[in-house]
Amino acid sequence: MSKRRPVIITCAITGAIHTPSMSPHLPATSEAIVASAVAAAHAGAAILHLHARNDETGQPDQSVKGFGRIVPQIAARTDAVLNLTTGGSPYMTVEERVRPAAEFAPELASLNMGSMNMGLFPMQQRFPQLPEWEHAHLEGSKDLVFRNSYKDIDYVLDTCRSNGTRFEFECYDTAHLYNLAHFADKGAVEPPFFVQTVFGLLGGIGAHPDDVAHMRRTALRLFGGDMVWSALGAGAHQMRVAATVVAGGGHVRVGLEDSLWAGPGELSVSNADQVQAAKTLIETLGCRVATPDEARRLLQLDLKQKAV
Repeated sequence: MSKRRPVIITCAITGAIHTPSMSPHLPATSEAIVASAVAAAHAGAAILHLHARNDETGQPDQSVKGFGRIVPQIAARTDAVLNLTTGGSPYMTVEERVRPAAEFAPELASLNMGSMNMGLFPMQQRFPQLPEWEHAHLEGSKDLVFRNSYKDIDYVLDTCRSNGTRFEFECYDTAHLYNLAHFADKGAVEPPFFVQTVFGLLGGIGAHPDDVAHMRRTALRLFGGDMVWSALGAGAHQMRVAATVVAGGGHVRVGLEDSLWAGPGELSVSNADQVQAAKTLIETLGCRVATPDEARRLLQLDLKQKAV
């Protein structure tokens, strides 16, 4: 009998899309983010994708101080790979977004591979009575371009180059895969490429199985064996995309950043519950959940950076 394939679960703990009034289960303070991240790691997440929030308002906080309230505590209490966002919020500059990764020199940092419209405003239909900043956060996305220009990408790479940090390359559409190939061709990034394909956000590619197959096929053609492929489905698409991706040989990302829901009209109560659901799915499909150190080996992370 062949050995079961190890599948990396990334858990995105809180993000910068959802707002506190949308769910009582969304971690929106430093204390809640730390507790939720630790629980997700204990449930089987090998990688923790981290954003910080303002402890008073729950707004996205990309300050070094904000990350300082969560990163050391999570590093001390888990063995998970810590992946700090450089995406931050679409309303932030790239200089703001890269500061935590530059300061903490994590094993992994996310890097968005192209500009895009990012439409959050459809969520207003489900959440019509949000507080002022939360309403503005959604409404403003009608005229929002999430800027990730070639200059911006170069800036993140150059800022983190001396850290030894590797990247989760977030690709929301086919062009983003070609952008990554461009940076690979000029030697700005080195394999293995941890390619996180994103499905189901308005402004990016959809979440139909044909969309998933198209992104996988294109990524394989561009990167072949130099790629570690993972994917996430936004909102209700989360577990459907996860099943397709695991069956196709990939790895998965879940978490309350990507979906607040456990099912139609049913809020997910924790990041750990989503990790457990992904674990069940992975094992049902004949694979097993990768440990943090297996993820490190697959991604060729620098073990000297294991403790942030």
